[in-house]
Amino acid sequence: MGTIEYYDSDPEGYSGRTLNAEIPSALYCFLRLVPSGGRILDLGCGSGRDTLAIRAPGFSVVPVDGSPGMCRVAAENTGSEVRNVLFSELDYKEEFDGVWACASLLHVPSRDLRHILGLVRDSLVPGGTMCMSFKEGTFEGVRDGRYYTDMTPGSLIELAESAGFVTVEVFTETEASRGVPWVSAIIRKPHS
Repeated sequence: MGTIEYYDSDPEGYSGRTLNAEIPSALYCFLRLVPSGGRILDLGCGSGRDTLAIRAPGFSVVPVDGSPGMCRVAAENTGSEVRNVLFSELDYKEEFDGVWACASLLHVPSRDLRHILGLVRDSLVPGGTMCMSFKEGTFEGVRDGRYYTDMTPGSLIELAESAGFVTVEVFTETEASRGVPWVSAIIRKPHS
């Protein structure tokens, strides 16, 4: 079973476990850097939890996910149209002020991440901001039925800068409910 099949096998169950989970503090740091009312791509929206949190203060959100089942459930949870698209098929061009990729790009093999980040960079307006989060560590492979690429603060900075981004901030936090350590990077597309 692959990662998308994992999510498609029980999207309602996954939604039930995550829709009301704690919002990472990285989201609020990220939103402070996006213009008020700006347009944000929720990349790998899962249950739609973060789409709801981003929309609440007045941002415009476009949720997308690679799992058809999660798209269906997220649409029900958020009342939004959710586009079913793989990261490798992103085709937006300078449409977003921000991209939020919470625990989504961590399912991409490391050899493909720079290319995917290039597509994400293309989707941002010049000066646009992105936040991405990974489980902290050096593991890469299948864990708990899904493919994972873990990152350290250093490897995350190296990845972002190799894809043409400027690093704004990198920080770690531990998810209180499960004790999972995360590393997040807030990065910016240069103006030129």
